[in-house]
Amino acid sequence: MKLMYLTNVLVAGWIGVTSTFFPNRAIVSVFQNALPPTDMTRLVGCLWLAIAMLSLFGLWRPVTFSPVFLIQLIYKGTWLLVVALAALQQSKPYPTGMAGFFLVWVIILPFIIPWKIWIAGS
Repeated sequence: MKLMYLTNVLVAGWIGVTSTFFPNRAIVSVFQNALPPTDMTRLVGCLWLAIAMLSLFGLWRPVTFSPVFLIQLIYKGTWLLVVALAALQQSKPYPTGMAGFFLVWVIILPFIIPWKIWIAGS
């Protein structure tokens, strides 16, 4: 779990800072010029910064902050189905690097999330 948190801190943190404070750079490096820079770029950056910050706390309290993984599983899986798959089917541009990273994350996260602890704790 701690490796996933550390990856979140590094990757989501970098994407969050870039998207929030340097959206034009993020459009090139993160979104592969598939989208124009808008305020939505900054909104997404704020989400990723929040994930990075929660993940930083997760390095010290892994189970307590593990719901951040569930949030990621839901939003990344939804994005893959609603945005990436639709763009792929319609031959429209989309950030393929991001889609690949999201796909790996969606495959790994169900094995990282402490389902048994959550269920036993309720």
